[in-house]
Amino acid sequence: MESNTIGVLNLETYQVTVAGVKRDLPIIPISNSLKIASFVILGDTEIVSAAAPLLAEKLTDVDYLVTAEAKGIPLVFELSKELNMKHYIVARKSVKPYMEEPLINQVISITTQKEQLLCLDGHDAQKIKGKRVALIDDVISTGESMKVLEELVTKAGGIVVAKAAILAEGDAAERNDIIFLEKLPIFAE
Repeated sequence: MESNTIGVLNLETYQVTVAGVKRDLPIIPISNSLKIASFVILGDTEIVSAAAPLLAEKLTDVDYLVTAEAKGIPLVFELSKELNMKHYIVARKSVKPYMEEPLINQVISITTQKEQLLCLDGHDAQKIKGKRVALIDDVISTGESMKVLEELVTKAGGIVVAKAAILAEGDAAERNDIIFLEKLPIFAE
């Protein structure tokens, strides 16, 4: 953990290296007793492009990739290219007018700390029925988001064969049911 000046802010940071790419992540409080190193891949082409081939090597015999809106989208896009897939599926955070017979599940994630919906369009649900599915996210921490996504895919008739992320945060790094590239600590106050 280091203290760096970013702009006019003096922030503690944690350095992580993923697929040879280094990032100084700002450490931010998410409660009175807990801080996390904020890893955001939205807009970070370099880290997504470097991580995707390494994750793709670990995702064998998969028919579809499914992620939750929004931070997993650039990763699932790159992974689909690496795996020569024509489509990937995004579970949305709200029911959209275009959705027909959407499947809905709820989640409370560590970063939002409030209840959120995950919705799968009925057309996407039909695509994954009976298919081998890999669930994709940027970071797996408590596993709640991944659990709700898995329930949604299972409800649609998909067969979850892998759960993968760039980073595993805190205790998630000790799990043997997920695929990840690097560990990320959680910081207690």
